[in-house]
This record gives sequence, C-alpha cells and structure tokens, in this order.
Amino acid sequence: MAHICLLLSGAALLINGLATLGHLPRRDAAVFSLVIGIIQVALGVTYLGSASSGINDGGPQLLLGAAGMFLFGLTYVYVGLDHLLELGSKGLGWFSGLVGACGPLLAAAWAGEDPFLAVLWLCWTYLWMLFFLQLALGFARLAPLVGWSLLLTSQASATLPAFMGLTGNWPGEPEVAAGAAASLLALLLLAGGLAWRGRRSVPDAAGGGVLPHELRL
Repeated sequence: MAHICLLLSGAALLINGLATLGHLPRRDAAVFSLVIGIIQVALGVTYLGSASSGINDGGPQLLLGAAGMFLFGLTYVYVGLDHLLELGSKGLGWFSGLVGACGPLLAAAWAGEDPFLAVLWLCWTYLWMLFFLQLALGFARLAPLVGWSLLLTSQASATLPAFMGLTGNWPGEPEVAAGAAASLLALLLLAGGLAWRGRRSVPDAAGGGVLPHELRL
C-alpha cells in the first residue's frame, strides 16, 4: 500500500508542479490533490488496520511507513481544500513546515535499514520547506522554483521508486542510494537554474513589464 501511495504522490506532485508553473488551471490541480489525498489517508488507515496484529513485532517500520502515508495524504487534502475554499494558504504553509521538520527525522530513522528511502525523504523535505517559505513566510517569488522542483523530481522521487517497489525491485544497496541522491540533487539544481532563467526573462512591475499569473501551491 505504501508503494501505491507513492505512485499516487508522483501524479499529484506532477500536476501541482504544472499548475504552479501556470500550465494547468489551479482548480483542476486542487480537485486532483483532494482526491489523491483522501485515497492516501484511506490507504493509510487500511494499512494500519490490516497490519495491526504485527505492530509489536514490526512496529517501527510499520508506524514509520504509515506516518509517511498520512503526512503526504493530509498535505494533498489540505492543498485541495486550501484552493477550493480560498483559505489563504498560510495554514497550509505552516503545515508544510511541520512536514518538512519531520522529514529529516524520518530520513534518519530509515537511514540504517533503507538508505534509498532516507534519500527520498531528504528530497521531499526540501520540497515541503519550499512550500513553507513560499506560503507561510510569504516568499511568493519562490513560485517558479517550487513549480520546477515539483515537476522535475516528481517522477524521480515518487513514480519511479513506486514502480520499483511494486515490482519487487526496491533497492537496498547504499551505492544505489548515493546515486539517487546525486541524481535528485542534479534535478533540484536544474530546477533552480530554470526558475532563475525564467525570472530573468520576465520583466517586473518596476520595469514596466507585466508580472506572470500569480502562482500558488
């Protein structure tokens, strides 16, 4: 179930990245996020319920996996409701900051047993902290960076790992984790370069130009 949630997350991150960059209507992404979030929360509840008899034996791994499913699912539910109900995004930003703060703890908890998953959590931590900076602290100019980061890492950090897990090929070797870390870092640096180039090519209001469409997570 955790791999199914990860597969759904890859789609949600991609759709939100496209919407943040202005390539999809914000409302479309909000509805999609809400649906994905509800499914993930339901899967998390089912996951805990079906494995409840083994909590004492494999408790840490079970609970850590469920925690990740709920953090992702609740984020997508909040993203959808935030736009559809016009909540203002501040609360979503602070919740994203909480998820971002949990990310390094989850990465550390998985580092010994599953270094590949630990690397993925570090990538997701960066994404959620971008949401925190943009939405909670008001750094609206980070929107292009948020969009490109979501777009470029969605498949590498979620969809591809999900298929690896679903097919029984989840990597456990530290060398694979190191390669994944290097690849994700390269994608995030590319996202930064694309965001910077895009900002340079659009004149701001002070220069008499027209600012692009307002972008929100």
